[in-house]
Formats: sequence, structure tokens, C-alpha cells
Amino acid sequence: MSLKDDAIALGKKAQEAARRLAQLSSGEKNRALLLMADRLEGQKELLLKENRKDLDLARQAQLSSALLDRIALDANRIAAMAKGLREVVALPDPVGEIVKMWRRPNGLQVGKMRIPLGVIAMIYEARPNVTADAAALCLKSGNAVILRGGSEAHFSSRAIGAILQQASAETQVPQEAIQVVESKDRAMVHELLQLEDYIDLVIPRGGEELIRMVTANSRVPVIKHFKGVCHVYVDNDASVEMAERICVNAKVQRPAVCNAMETLLVHEGIAPAFLPSMIAKFQAAGVEIRGCEKTRALVPGIKAANEADWTTEYLDLILSVRVVKDMSGAIDHIERYGSQHTETIVTSDYQKAREFLSRVNSSAVLVNASTRFNDGGELGLGAEIGISTSKIHAFGPMGLEELTTTKFVVLGDGQIRE
Repeated sequence: MSLKDDAIALGKKAQEAARRLAQLSSGEKNRALLLMADRLEGQKELLLKENRKDLDLARQAQLSSALLDRIALDANRIAAMAKGLREVVALPDPVGEIVKMWRRPNGLQVGKMRIPLGVIAMIYEARPNVTADAAALCLKSGNAVILRGGSEAHFSSRAIGAILQQASAETQVPQEAIQVVESKDRAMVHELLQLEDYIDLVIPRGGEELIRMVTANSRVPVIKHFKGVCHVYVDNDASVEMAERICVNAKVQRPAVCNAMETLLVHEGIAPAFLPSMIAKFQAAGVEIRGCEKTRALVPGIKAANEADWTTEYLDLILSVRVVKDMSGAIDHIERYGSQHTETIVTSDYQKAREFLSRVNSSAVLVNASTRFNDGGELGLGAEIGISTSKIHAFGPMGLEELTTTKFVVLGDGQIRE
């Protein structure tokens, strides 16, 4: 069979599985997820064996230590995958929920009910744990999923998928509700992206290059997760101590994730008192600072920021710093250079906080808190399949509800339209 034929076969199986999955009760889906969690833990040695194959190939290819870390599985990470599945079990099932209901003058009751999207194709890089996370979220929300992980974690992802399918076979969940693409050929991704008759949504998760490629080539709707150029704005009436804690956490705790701060904006009124000590703390933590002219005047010896720095997602211990005239100047900078991911204001002024929340249109806008909180688990969604920077159909962390849509349901007692 050609790659095109293989892709169509995957799509047909997924579409049929989605129809059956949508009819299952919460209890039936939860039973499958709990069994999957048990089997992942029970097959730990197999998973570690398959993961070693990926790691050996990655070392031969001289991949970076950061990428090796993303690929690697150990007992704790396998336990975390199983724990993630059990956490999804504990979440409310959105399928079938009536989100609103109203009565028309003619007596008709009109409502909106949550339903699955159908078939989701998940295209992702490196991390094998995404295989389990995405499968669990799609299953619980009633969606069949086609999983195409990065070739760097091929053996690990394939093994995880097989375990999940084997567990499904012992429950009411159809095995084809979770399918892992076997082919490592990148052309297979292109074939999947053409399946508008079978796939309802594509979610790419990885670097900007991957997401742009998927968006440019897909005939299926795509939820985009572009780069996270996240900002913290420190206002002139901010608590210096609070601002320092927030900024260190936003940049240093996990610099290689999409919700880490990449640009610090500081009101010119507080900059002389705040920036010297703040930058010293960053430098002590190993952060390279790239500053605007005003920043460099306050803290001599740091590297000059150029125009490209303001739009760069470093994913590293590098930070751009700009002194701005006021909050409007900060918002102007965010609108020009930001990626609509995550922005924070640090301020003690209630009106400024409200204005910042109103004017900044990123997927998460925070007051006096680290950008690192833009995460499905931290925001109470239980888990996420990614953070969307598209405004349609979801914006921000995508949990179970974001993997559903709504249909109209109408209840009558014999009404006809005049």
C-alpha cells in the first residue's frame, strides 16, 4: 500500500471508532483509562527497553542533551504517565452536558449540548509521554485520535500506543480509537493533512517550524500553538520584592517551556530602583541579559538587544529587557512583538490591573503571578493537550471541554413553523 492508502485506512478506522466511542458512558471510558494506567505501569520494563532504542539512536545522531532528556523515560516518568491517565478519569466528562437552555415564545425548549469533535490527528515532537496524555484526553472527550510522534521517540511512542490499544481490547473502547502511525516517513504527515473527509481537527505540538509546516499544508482545520514570546510588565507602583520573585520564577524555573518569560518590560519610574538588583539576580542564576539602551545605561556591561530579540522565543536562559514609558508603552510593545501566549502585570494599582486585563488579548493574562501558570493543570483543567494561540476554536490551554463542540437540541410538543 502507498502512504496515501495507509493514511486513508487510518482515517476510516478512526472515523468508525469515533462513532462508537461517542456512544460510550463515562464509566466505560473511565474503566478503559484505569486499565491503561495499570498496564503502563505493568509494562514498565518493555517501555524502558523500547526507550533505550530511541536513546541509542539519538546519541548516535548527536542530538542535544535537552532533546535526549525529552525523549528519555524512567520509572518516575512512566508512573507520571499512569498518574496522568488516572487524573483524567477524575475529571468531569463534558460529553452530553447541556451548557444552556432557553424557552421560545412558541414553547420550544432550545439548548446546546456538548459533543465530541470526532477524529483528532495529533502531530508532535520528541516527548513519548504526549502519546499517553493525548490519548487519554481524546478518549475521555469521546474523540478518536491518530498519533504521529517524532521519529526521535518512535519506538517509545509505538510501545505506549500498543499497550493502550491492548487495554482497549478488554473494554468497550474500540481499539482503533487510539492509533499510532507506524511510518517514520515525513511524507506520511502530509498525507494525513489531506484527510478532510476523515479527520476533524489537527493539533501540532512542537517547535514553530513544525507548526508552520502543518498549518501551510493542511486541508483539515488546525489548532495552532505558535511560539510563546511571553512578557512580564513591572509597573511603577509594583512591590519590588514581589516583582523579583515573579520574574525569577517566570524565567529561571523552566526556561525551555512555552510559558517562560522571554521579555521583561519595566516602567521607567521604577527601573532605577528595580533593574540593577533584578539583573544581578538573573545573572547569578546564569541568565544572559540583552537590554535596550535605557537598560544598559542603568546596568553597564550587558549585551545590547536588537530588533530580532523582541520576537525571539529563546527557550533558554536568555532574557530581553526593555524600559518603557508607562503601561501603554508596555502594551504597545506586547501588541507589536508578542505571540498572544501569556502576559503578566505586576502592580498594586487595581485600575491598572483591570485595564491591563482588558486591553491585552493573549491566551492568558495574569496580575501579580508568574507566566508559568498558563498551564492546564495549574489552571484547574486537570490536563491539557496543548496551549492554543489561535482564537478559533479554542484559545489557551486545551482541556476536555476544548476537545468538544456543541450542537443545538430542540424539545417541542408538536410545534410547527407558521
